[in-house]
Amino acid sequence: MNYVPTPPGGGQYIPEQVTFHKTELREINGLYGRMVAAGEWRDYGISFLSDVAIYSVFRRASEQPLYRIEKRPKMRDKQGMYSVVGMDGRILRRGHDLKTVLRVLERKLIRAVD
Repeated sequence: MNYVPTPPGGGQYIPEQVTFHKTELREINGLYGRMVAAGEWRDYGISFLSDVAIYSVFRRASEQPLYRIEKRPKMRDKQGMYSVVGMDGRILRRGHDLKTVLRVLERKLIRAVD
């Protein structure tokens, strides 16, 4: 992560942008691969902003995202910095552990067998 100094007299450093760590991307991409193999997802996009990192998942590239996996470090001490947001903007799950938060999407892989 790149850091930019605060204005003079500040003494603290603030991140220039929020990013996913490679272990976090490994978890997300593992789920993405399973969902692609199941035929549920087809494309993704990643955005790194100053206060949030977003991994968006699409059924088709021309549509709006089905889900957004967000990392908001400012929420770390409150409800957890990871969240899964649905297409309608509702937060489906929020928490401190990414693997636990992603379980809400893994349930989509479980199907009844005739």
